[in-house]
Amino acid sequence: MMQTWRLDDEIQTVVLAAPEGGLPGIAYWGAPLPASEDLATLAAAQVVDVSGGMMDATAPISVCPEARRAFPGQPGLRLSDAQGRAVTPCLALGTVEAGPDRFEATASEGGITYQLSLHLREGLLVSKAALEMDAPHRVEWLAAPVLPVPAQSDGLTDVSGRWIGEFQLQRHDWRPGIHLREARQGRSGHEHPPFALLTTPGTTNAAGEVWALAYGWPGGHRMVAEELPDGRRQIQFGHATGAYDGLVTRVESAELTGAYSAAGLNGAAVRLQRHLRALTAPRARQPRPVHYNCWEAVYFDHDRAVLDEIAEQAAELGAERFVLDDGWFGRRDDDTTSLGDWEIDPRKWPDGLAPFAEYVRDLGMGFGLWVEPEMVNFDSALYRAHPDWLLGPADQPPGRQQYVLDLAQEAVRDHLFKRLDAVLSSAPIEYLKWDHNRLLPMVDAAQVAGLYDLLDRLHAAHPTVEIESCASGGGRIDLGILSRTQRVWLSDSNDALERLRIQHDAALFLPAAITGSHVGPRTCHTSGRVLDMSFRGWVAAQRHMGFEMDPRELTEDEAATLREITLWWKTNRDWRMQADILRLDSRDPAVIAEAQLAQDGSRFVVFVGQAATSAQIAPRPLALCGLDPEAMYEVDLVNRDQASHLSRGAMPIKDGPLTLSGQALMRHGLTLPWRFPGTMWVVEGRRL
Repeated sequence: MMQTWRLDDEIQTVVLAAPEGGLPGIAYWGAPLPASEDLATLAAAQVVDVSGGMMDATAPISVCPEARRAFPGQPGLRLSDAQGRAVTPCLALGTVEAGPDRFEATASEGGITYQLSLHLREGLLVSKAALEMDAPHRVEWLAAPVLPVPAQSDGLTDVSGRWIGEFQLQRHDWRPGIHLREARQGRSGHEHPPFALLTTPGTTNAAGEVWALAYGWPGGHRMVAEELPDGRRQIQFGHATGAYDGLVTRVESAELTGAYSAAGLNGAAVRLQRHLRALTAPRARQPRPVHYNCWEAVYFDHDRAVLDEIAEQAAELGAERFVLDDGWFGRRDDDTTSLGDWEIDPRKWPDGLAPFAEYVRDLGMGFGLWVEPEMVNFDSALYRAHPDWLLGPADQPPGRQQYVLDLAQEAVRDHLFKRLDAVLSSAPIEYLKWDHNRLLPMVDAAQVAGLYDLLDRLHAAHPTVEIESCASGGGRIDLGILSRTQRVWLSDSNDALERLRIQHDAALFLPAAITGSHVGPRTCHTSGRVLDMSFRGWVAAQRHMGFEMDPRELTEDEAATLREITLWWKTNRDWRMQADILRLDSRDPAVIAEAQLAQDGSRFVVFVGQAATSAQIAPRPLALCGLDPEAMYEVDLVNRDQASHLSRGAMPIKDGPLTLSGQALMRHGLTLPWRFPGTMWVVEGRRL
């Protein structure tokens, strides 16, 4: 006898089915099913045949596939008892609480209880698993509720990357066996952050079916995507192997958030963008302020007279928040010393930070501060007093000349809270750039729990302080850390060409309002490339805009260009920071383009980045998406004055706005003038 349940919203249907007494599995997740669908028949129709070389009964892909039921793939749970013997429970379904958009259940055997939660929220499927045990066990692996991969999926895309080269998309065709990604360095990671996309043949940004997955955990994580010998496929997410230290009686996964779309990658991306905007907005300053960060101007060299001058020029350019970066505490003259000593350096700041913060406020800017609380240098008063607060052995190799504090220790968290609370109370500080520059020596779920506790205490004591998640740039970006922070530093690269691509691919998950993007120095400090101010400015204007250079280096023309772009950003930020980012399918691989569409559809802006030299001699039309095909739109070039002298043709859009239907803009596209590589066209559109 098969038990079935269904969850529905306007976007999707989820069907769960359980054999009598057993764990349920997801029998369907996709486009809405008719109300008349017979769920028992739907589930029964998926039963796999038995043939040679198989067990006499095929174990289902349940929310936690069980080895004891002869499941032919990776199980959803691996644990052992205190004597090291493997324990393989055969869980029997117990309590069930279900509603139109939620399903919660327990299943147990022999003092081991599995807890399952699935909810439809904001167009997303949010699921979580937990395990409670009467006696202590060693848990090697607990997957979040396991998802069967739809048969129509032909590929999986996950995310790779590196420092100053984050969010690189990797597509994999399905094949027999396991595709395993594991982040074992204690944070979400540049190398493989916890995101994945399942797609159908021919999927583009604007068409095809997509199942997007995001595991909300800023510690080490593991993804297993497996094609079984019988052809079925499953995907599992959970904490990295070894995250649960020692014998425990309770563990839980992080939330696994899924977005289904029948309208291409953008459909899933928009739902995740909207979710993260809503998640981070309550503590984020509104409207979003233009940042100035002094790191690439002065590094550790803090001179009040110099910083006063820089602050004046930053304000004149349009900055609304001044962030004092590394070097203000301890005796921090380089990166070898003073992490952990969160007291203001009296050599550099004899009167504390308050006078400078007030000076910044008088210039019309809020004041922010860089911190890296989870770390310690051996050359610090903190380490000399408390070598026992180190995470891992003292003879471990350093990373960026630093080590990690053990946040599982209450005394460590109390000390950090006390010091940070004192600093935040000493001056009008509205923002913390919270960095995390080294990898952990081990995977440790308790470290993340300690971080969450510290962030929660700081938010409670200073509810108006906004926190940015930075980890050598984009090394810690996931839905877990974003449940407690309000902005991310996407990459340490301020090279606008590199940023153009990184931002484009990160938009599959991240909205503009939380994604920091800054105008860097004329000569980029991480690539050595020299790019025009207009291009640098427009790339930063695609997201939460800021500056990170020495404004004293700017020519009059560069300053004027930056002021103009910043004014445009401020004029449009109210609707744009709430807009949906739609990646555009360019027919020219040298072009990286996106549209930002107001949620009411009344207006849009298109950014068309010429990332390289095109193979053809003239630009190809760029098809838009997300518009009303019956509506008429006025479209206009914002920056037509930046047309090259090599663009010699007579084109109506060079002279003024055009009026075109949404159908024409989406089916044929918009033809723009020729441009040099390393330049950007910006097009505004309004529905008439």
